[in-house]
Amino acid sequence: MSETPETDQPAAEIEPVTEAFTGAADDATFGGEQQGMFGIKGSGDTSGFGGLVREPWVAPAAQRPYGGYFDDVVDALMAAYPLFESALLRVVVDRGELTLHIAPEHIRDVALAMRDNASLRFELLSSISGVDYLASTNRLHAVYHLTSLTYRRRVRLEVAVPVENPHIPSVTPVYPTADWQERETWDMFGIIFDGHPSLTRILMPDDWDGHPQRKDYPLGGIAVQYKGATIPPPDERRAYR
Repeated sequence: MSETPETDQPAAEIEPVTEAFTGAADDATFGGEQQGMFGIKGSGDTSGFGGLVREPWVAPAAQRPYGGYFDDVVDALMAAYPLFESALLRVVVDRGELTLHIAPEHIRDVALAMRDNASLRFELLSSISGVDYLASTNRLHAVYHLTSLTYRRRVRLEVAVPVENPHIPSVTPVYPTADWQERETWDMFGIIFDGHPSLTRILMPDDWDGHPQRKDYPLGGIAVQYKGATIPPPDERRAYR
């Protein structure tokens, strides 16, 4: 068995994380340097990420030509939606994906144009997911994955709102598949979809306090019974250092 390299820091010498995030908040980069995971402080971190440090990086705004069919999609949306200039905040092309950052108040009308315009025809809303950029002012993001079955194209719409006023118009009237997806995003992140027919919890109990996938939500849980043994929640487990 090989010896541990001298450059490795022994686990016992790693200082516990005292802050979840450091660095200046900047909406353009969605946060500063990230340290640790889930806001853990002191003991109880059994995730193995207590010493994690990540430099902030977000793909820059794209410039034309975007490449592929991306220019055609943006041009078609510009022609189909009269308020395009005020609705579109940013265009990002990263890892072969086109993302259109949309102002919250426009998302339902933009989705309608994306679905019905003959040059777009994004008939399918594949999913809605949430993201929490903790150090950002508009930290809660809803991401809409649209698919055009007609043209075999994909595009992402992204909307950002502050945690103090996390309201976004529901797109359920446009895409019925958004019903349960918006409920899950509300349940996990606390984004309120105005106009949803029944915005209730779908994964957590109705009386659950908080939204578990927010980055400042405490790493905890409930004890789990497994073949006669009880596994305590993560924040009560033994910390190995």
